[in-house]
Amino acid sequence: MTELPDRVTGDARTSDFGWNLLTDLTDIGNRMAGSAGERRGAECVVEAFEDAGLRNAGLDEFEIPGWWRGESSLAVSGAVERRHENSHEVIALPGTPSGEVTAPLVDVGDGTDEEFAAASDALEGAVAMASSRTPENRDRWIHRMEKYVAAAERGAVGFVFRNHIEGALPPTGEIGYHNRPGPIPAVGVSKEVGERLSRLAEDADADGAAEGNRPTVSLDVDCRNEPTTSVNAVAEVGPDTEEAVYLTAHVDAHDVSDGANDNGAGSALVAEVGRLLATVEDDLDTRVRLVTFGSEEIGLWGAYHTAETTPEEEIACVVNLDGACSSRNLRVGTNGFEEMRSTFEAVADAFDAPLETGETISPHGDQWAFVQEGIPAVMASTTSGQSGRGWGHTHADTLDKLDSRDLREMATLVTAAVYRFATGDVEAEHRSRESIRDAIDEGYVEELKTGGRWPYDE
Repeated sequence: MTELPDRVTGDARTSDFGWNLLTDLTDIGNRMAGSAGERRGAECVVEAFEDAGLRNAGLDEFEIPGWWRGESSLAVSGAVERRHENSHEVIALPGTPSGEVTAPLVDVGDGTDEEFAAASDALEGAVAMASSRTPENRDRWIHRMEKYVAAAERGAVGFVFRNHIEGALPPTGEIGYHNRPGPIPAVGVSKEVGERLSRLAEDADADGAAEGNRPTVSLDVDCRNEPTTSVNAVAEVGPDTEEAVYLTAHVDAHDVSDGANDNGAGSALVAEVGRLLATVEDDLDTRVRLVTFGSEEIGLWGAYHTAETTPEEEIACVVNLDGACSSRNLRVGTNGFEEMRSTFEAVADAFDAPLETGETISPHGDQWAFVQEGIPAVMASTTSGQSGRGWGHTHADTLDKLDSRDLREMATLVTAAVYRFATGDVEAEHRSRESIRDAIDEGYVEELKTGGRWPYDE
């Protein structure tokens, strides 16, 4: 195996380049897909690419189904009457339609298949509420999209997504339907608001919901679903080969957040790794294509744009970075691509660094646009002690939660892995679309089909 030169490791461990870019990105504020802030974020990345001496740096524009937030509220009537309309209590979920609904509240707990099945008879014409938590005994994460789809399919007329992390932090995130807007209004509420709603629903069940004691919830969502444009920031390093190793992240973030870990850190890492590779450009046998995607948070639109406009044979493999600065503990979702897994394992061994891997094929993250076609692609992130997304997708995803030393460690490990992919040491094998299709977890199959995002003909 070709080892990363010591001087590059030393550079990675002392550099402020990535941290400075991350700071600039978080200071922009709103980088919502299709917004002026998202474009400014992409422009900051291009400027960093140019400062790093990378070639062909620029923007690649494409169309998206834009979404703009208005005001939202949630009112409760019954034994306890409350109205929540502040951004620390309730916010709309991107992709939701505007609308007003008033209906009984049904709490489906963590939103597992079993909990939805048990509540199925009560969900018709109700507002369903599910926690952002995934039970620890589950072998895969249950995504928000899956819970929204399950509620809509069972006849719910509204959806409430309650955070399981305290701090008056309502969670945001798209609702997962490809053909927007989704079918029912959806909001996120803080843990504190959600706990109150859950308690009221539990008290009603104890008193006898059949007697009309179940609390009634009124959702009022104002938003706008209209076409607009987004951009990818691109650059290259290494020889001018037809095939390229892709290093990617997404530069957009939800409008309620500074998007520090999700995913300003990933964009900063792409630029930093590009800079480090430029110092050993003569060693590379394969071109490295650097891309920070736009519009990941509302449907992976930037990644799909790249996948659909690039011949498959020109993509050797994809290393996608998302949420990669919450610690120094690297996690790689390998999607079953063994050569890529073994490369990261070798890098972790070389640096005596902790590594966690997962084999499940996940449709969440920009790597999915490539994985679904059989192109070798992984998602690299970091693990932390927090449950689920932690601060992600909330107002609290801010720079103060991160540590520059973690960013430098991730830059070191990712540079070492990409260096191996680009120096001819590793050739990740492409797979057939059929083999990928057949290996997808049944729960994800149902989620993708219901949301209109299943990419395979039956």
